Amino acid sequence: MSTIKNPSQMINQSSGAVEYYTPPLWVTAAREVLGHIELDPASSLIANKTVMATRIFTKEQNGLSQSWKSDTLWMNHPFHRGEKPCPKNRVKCKKKTCKTRGYHIDTAIPSNMDWISKLISEYEQGNIKEAICITFANTSEGWFKKLLPYPQCFPNGRIQYYKPDGTIDNNVTKGSCITYLGKNPKKFHATFKNLGTVKVSM
Repeated sequence: MSTIKNPSQMINQSSGAVEYYTPPLWVTAAREVLGHIELDPASSLIANKTVMATRIFTKEQNGLSQSWKSDTLWMNHPFHRGEKPCPKNRVKCKKKTCKTRGYHIDTAIPSNMDWISKLISEYEQGNIKEAICITFANTSEGWFKKLLPYPQCFPNGRIQYYKPDGTIDNNVTKGSCITYLGKNPKKFHATFKNLGTVKVSM
């Protein structure tokens, strides 16, 4: 992975691009709410230069298979609808995605639902005291609807993510959303209210 300026966290977009990083503004605001970030369960060494989490799980460590027990958590998971492995006999693979990307996959790609369900489950079990996640605002999707009961910030304008070469991708076509899970919604509101429209029960 290339070294980039101000990296945060990888986001997979439906365009097929796989390396997009959140501008530091949003991680800084999250850190202000949380005080510090203990765990980032979907990270990399480069991403953590901005997130500055005490602990991270990389792709190789498979954060979905780990316990997320922590006081504070930041998550910007790899954004993907999910995909099953290709047949071992590649001739039988009919996926258009494989033709587009130029290769097949041997292991499943986790979906947005996998990541969001894990986040909410860990929080509701008491394993996480506070968490903030950033996602695209796909309001009609089942995984996004699971986040609706929690305080959220809808940013003023689209967040333009960093590409691996350090430049900004000004062609992001989706809006984003920041969701807070925790017992201090007033602080979330106070911190994010100038960055977007905050939906929170006070």
